Amino acid sequence: MRFSRFLFCLAVPSTIFAKTVTYDWNITWTSANPDGQFDRRTIGINGKWPIPAIEVDKGDRIIINMHNGLGDEDTSLHFHGLFQNGTTHMDGPIQTTQCPVGPGQSMVYDFKVDQPGTYWYHSHNKGQYPDGLRGPFIVHDKDDPHKDLYDEEIVLTLSDWYHENMPKLISEFLSYTNPSGAEPVPQAALMNDSQNITIAVQPGKTYLVRIINIAAFAAQYLWFEDHDFKVVEVDGVYTEPLDAKLLYISAAQRVSILLTTKNDTTRNYAFVGSMDEDLFDEVPEGLNQNVTGWLMYNNDAPKPEPLPIDDFNPIDDFLLVPTDGGRLLPDPDYSITLNVTMDNLSDGANYAFFNGITFVRPKVPTLYTALTTREFATNPVVYGVNTHGYVLNHMDIIEIVVNNNDPGKHPFHLHGHHFQVTHRSSDDAGNYDPRSASTPPVIPMRRDVILAPPNGNVVLRFRADNAGIWLFHCHLEWHLVSGLAATFIEAPLQLQKTITIPEDHLAACKRLGIPTSGNAAGNTKNFLDLTGANTSPPPLPPGFTARGIVALVFTAMSAILGMAVIVLYGMAEPIAPRAVVHDE
Repeated sequence: MRFSRFLFCLAVPSTIFAKTVTYDWNITWTSANPDGQFDRRTIGINGKWPIPAIEVDKGDRIIINMHNGLGDEDTSLHFHGLFQNGTTHMDGPIQTTQCPVGPGQSMVYDFKVDQPGTYWYHSHNKGQYPDGLRGPFIVHDKDDPHKDLYDEEIVLTLSDWYHENMPKLISEFLSYTNPSGAEPVPQAALMNDSQNITIAVQPGKTYLVRIINIAAFAAQYLWFEDHDFKVVEVDGVYTEPLDAKLLYISAAQRVSILLTTKNDTTRNYAFVGSMDEDLFDEVPEGLNQNVTGWLMYNNDAPKPEPLPIDDFNPIDDFLLVPTDGGRLLPDPDYSITLNVTMDNLSDGANYAFFNGITFVRPKVPTLYTALTTREFATNPVVYGVNTHGYVLNHMDIIEIVVNNNDPGKHPFHLHGHHFQVTHRSSDDAGNYDPRSASTPPVIPMRRDVILAPPNGNVVLRFRADNAGIWLFHCHLEWHLVSGLAATFIEAPLQLQKTITIPEDHLAACKRLGIPTSGNAAGNTKNFLDLTGANTSPPPLPPGFTARGIVALVFTAMSAILGMAVIVLYGMAEPIAPRAVVHDE
């Protein structure tokens, strides 16, 4: 009995110190000009931008009372990297775990935060977050294994910035006029959603710098002049300290470093983020791919211009070792191979595919299908072809093999889990061949965003221990809107016993006329009948190329316009002759 009481006493402090953190947010339009070049419409919170950082302690409950005050756009919130264990309905992807929150509507996000580390939050709706709805989400941890190694914390976001709003850019990107699928190139790189920032530091101190890439597209190289540092966390996973001089951080990745300042205060030091131009089909003339900040030791000293570097040689994140010693999971129970390709469909636009399937949102949110199709919820057919659904058994070990048959780099993100990275090839290595693969590390690196090399492959492993509906997708926003996503339906029968959708979530669907039961097509009588489901455009006709379709469309348009001019000319009233007066 005494032993039981002692255990109870040990458990009490975490309950006592956990708190509820509440935010009341009105998502509104405002304007911003972070690069000093162009003032444009931007999504803010409570009339302000940049939007606020969320800061909580591990174990806290968070409640966000969100109102959509945009007036002309739907929205949602996703809390990137948080597992939402037991609260998959709070994850945020539109038509995956919830309906859109329409103009004038409200929704409450309510969940417990059980993970420490560095995260961020953003809209998960129609490529919206590059318009401004993106910010840091920091979870402090009294049990941080590195807490005795640093004095203060700094949060540093990296991002890219477009002068046009996303609806216009997406319309131009997914168009027959862009048959190659060239992604829009950002106009600027930002730090903390600004440029030329300064960070005040004191001599002889060590800072935990939490770095978050909240960009839509551009990865950034990052270095601090004349300062080495140690990597101690990636994507919410504590790692053994690893020395580094330069980082490569793709869109959606997070890295925390320990940076120790100098004892000399006679000068200040630049730190530089440089967008990875390999991602851009063409580099526009005059584009400044760099953004600079300064570590300010002395406000009276100048801010020196950054020095050029010879080459980019970033730390290899495959070498990172989690501090918890998490060993390689057993051989997988189920392996999923996803082959990445880019191709054109019959509308002439360029789309992204896993195994020849481009993602299209279902009529019914996938979570609601899982909850309302009874025993059929274990049959992937009910989720539709274009959601690319995989049903996972509870506690199975899952392997994901990504063969990137594309010359571009792709940062892939898994919702609801960390994954172990058991293999990553070099560039241009082709498809994964287990016979020639190296032996996986005994203690593999874990994270939730991994960069797949161009024309190469990565192999990931995780345990399906979190019942829910989880997307696996490229976090380059252009590739997500063009369909590079799959859906993992994890333990759907367990979800039916544990998840109840809140009334305000259902009300959001009702107001927009979105069904909340049945299969992907909204069929509640025959769950295997997908008639009327949302699907992608059909493939190109045999023998046609994307360029051929574009030429055909332009030829047809020119002919129609020419005929219209002739008809209008014939219908016009005759013009009476008039006198011509010459100036003397």
